[in-house]
Amino acid sequence: MSFDFTVAIPTYNGESRLPKVLERLQNQTGVTHLKWEIIVVDNNSTDNTAKVVREYQAIWHKDVSFQYFFEAEQGFPFARQRAIKEANGELIGFLDDDNLPALNWVQAAYTFAKEHPRAGAFGSRIHGTYETNPPEELKPIIFYLAIVDRGSQPLIYEPRKKGFPPGAGLVVRRNVWKQHVPSRLFLVGRAGTSFMPAGEDTEALLYIHKAGWEIWYNPAMEIEHVIPSWRLEKTYLMTLMRSIGLGRFHLRMLSLHRWQRPFAFFIYLISDLHKLIIHFTNFRKFAQGEIVAACEMERLIGTLISPFYLSKIKLINFMNRH
Repeated sequence: MSFDFTVAIPTYNGESRLPKVLERLQNQTGVTHLKWEIIVVDNNSTDNTAKVVREYQAIWHKDVSFQYFFEAEQGFPFARQRAIKEANGELIGFLDDDNLPALNWVQAAYTFAKEHPRAGAFGSRIHGTYETNPPEELKPIIFYLAIVDRGSQPLIYEPRKKGFPPGAGLVVRRNVWKQHVPSRLFLVGRAGTSFMPAGEDTEALLYIHKAGWEIWYNPAMEIEHVIPSWRLEKTYLMTLMRSIGLGRFHLRMLSLHRWQRPFAFFIYLISDLHKLIIHFTNFRKFAQGEIVAACEMERLIGTLISPFYLSKIKLINFMNRH
């Protein structure tokens, strides 16, 4: 059975967060003409996530399909790939379990896709809703928490200029993803409560972009991203930034032609070492106390060691397969 749109919600221990997301989806406007569905992918939760979903399924609109799937392999790429496999929609909109979509989010996504047929993927305008207000000093790095506001007009993302949108609030064409994105991405990011090299969203979008599809920002799709206090703590942010740095080498190489990669390796290595030395020289007296400087140090260190760290992971994966 084919649908116009699928809302896919990967979740890990989302018992307390999912209800708010589902309530927003229950009250979507402008969708009476659409054939759409919702799927929740439970990414190996240990709480009552499944029970919460069953309770909502029992009271859900009869004209909107609502399904639950369990994915035991932890990590957003595995949960999203399961969603791609199970979805019936021509378009798939991903919401994390802490993303509260505006009441016209589904309609705005569907309309944008029809108006931009070359858009293989497009991201939302994401506002932060904070449990406690972030200190002013965090503003330079707050976008790393998947907060996106690039203005009120749509724009095309260019990887070398504007980067790519995060997976939160991302809409993709199912066939484009299935044709061009590998079934297993190399980068994993956060898996449960653990951090691995991050950049899985960008990795998937790079494959779509390299295949000739456009990646867009659509401000008409608005989301509130609920940020708990612990995500503003120094320890979490430093771990996040190290994880982002560790995934950097893979993304850089993926964006280059094969013949360019050996030369780029040495150029990037020298450049990254130079940036790290400058940062350490300029900010060493603040590195332990000034959170943004400390976080940037972690990102730069992660970026510098990224090629060696990722090579180790590839070797371990190779040995495990053989």
